[in-house]
Amino acid sequence: MTSLGKILIIDDNAKLLQDALPLYGYEVQSANDGLLGLKLLDENPDFDLVLLDVVMPNLDGWETLKAIRQNAKISKIPIIMLTSVSETANQISGLKFGADDYVVKPFVLPNLLARIEALLRRSNWNKSEKHGNILPFVSGEKISPLTQREKEILTLVAKGSSNSQIAQKLFVREVTVKTHLNSIYRKLNVDNRVQAVLLAQQTEII
Repeated sequence: MTSLGKILIIDDNAKLLQDALPLYGYEVQSANDGLLGLKLLDENPDFDLVLLDVVMPNLDGWETLKAIRQNAKISKIPIIMLTSVSETANQISGLKFGADDYVVKPFVLPNLLARIEALLRRSNWNKSEKHGNILPFVSGEKISPLTQREKEILTLVAKGSSNSQIAQKLFVREVTVKTHLNSIYRKLNVDNRVQAVLLAQQTEII
């Protein structure tokens, strides 16, 4: 299957994105600090987009961003900054240094995916034949309707809530949340919470 784009994740805690983006059709590679990220970009300047964390060891996101923009070979690559810092001043700094977008952690995965798609389209880095809402894990089998409670739980999952947080919010036991999630996976014909959220967003279940 054709990749929707090749993304470099420069983040010292990138597991969620490493797991999720390939399910949505993106090819990903990751580096746990800015120095390694710059090395990968220099060796493979054909990345379509960079997801760049701000707080990292060795070389932080701001310095990495400036280094990318000063390298003619990779200076035009779209960059989305990822950070837990939400102050307006830092957002302005990121845009001033050459970031194309800015997402504050903890982010909602579907929102980030929409920003990635929009940025690739706007920047003309994504070729027209790559566009589409392809979910490689979808089997084509019939999807069974979810109950209102299952939709409620899946909505909370999409917002990044853990099982324990969902249990506390809905005043139920954590094992009950797990039971509902297993039912959701079965009805949607998926294997995990990331796939469930992506499919639900794609089909407007939530």
